[in-house]
Amino acid sequence: MSTPAQVWQYRTLIGNLAQRDLKSRYKKSVLGWLWSLINPAVTLAIFTVVFGVFLRAEPPVAGNGTTKSFALFLFCALVAWNFFSGTINTLIANFQSAGGLLTRTYFPPECPMVSGLMTTALQAGLETLILVAFMVIVGNVSWTFVIALPVLVLLALFSYGLGLIVGLGNIRFRDVGYLVGIALQALFYATPIVYPLDIVPSGWRTLIRLNPLTHFADGMRDAFYLHTMPTAVNWFMMGGSAVLSLVLGWRIFSRNAPKVIEEL
Repeated sequence: MSTPAQVWQYRTLIGNLAQRDLKSRYKKSVLGWLWSLINPAVTLAIFTVVFGVFLRAEPPVAGNGTTKSFALFLFCALVAWNFFSGTINTLIANFQSAGGLLTRTYFPPECPMVSGLMTTALQAGLETLILVAFMVIVGNVSWTFVIALPVLVLLALFSYGLGLIVGLGNIRFRDVGYLVGIALQALFYATPIVYPLDIVPSGWRTLIRLNPLTHFADGMRDAFYLHTMPTAVNWFMMGGSAVLSLVLGWRIFSRNAPKVIEEL
């Protein structure tokens, strides 16, 4: 099994892989990195129109006591969701595309996975800065913004652990990649992102609260929109799911990745 210390020894390689991913992501694109902002902006606009205008979803009043914006309420949770789904999809692709390097020279197979997490973390950082800018514009500012940092760190660990498992599974069974796409679609609507949890029938709320992403979405809204501290249950679910996902993901990946390298 690879250890974090062994992976750290290859930090230069990880940085080079991350730079390569960033340079190639929008290569020969006229707008370049603007697409990293356009894509979430279009998604936000579509959901705001559909759920905020047509379906008239009612967001709660923001922490400043006056702002009531469905777009900002939605944006907080979308930052968390985009980070999660982007990490899962990137890790699947990175492990599959790293076959040429892994079969020619030795380095821990976790390295391309860590580089993938770095690229999605950068994207999440940019979206978070834009969210902060909008909050400043509408006057909804609070010290609770700092709560977003541990929430995003725990979300990174949770996403990384799951990404290790599905990235490995996709090499053994290529159906996994397609199944993950379907699962992400279902999980998106099983997470209170485009709707507040209080509109869900009481019989379903317990099931939705068992979804760790519900608590990550709540954590981002608490930090940026509502200006409140996440509850003890939120922290327990975020921390517990992050640790469990990382430990299981690392253990399963480290033990089995060397066996499937030839299949890459």
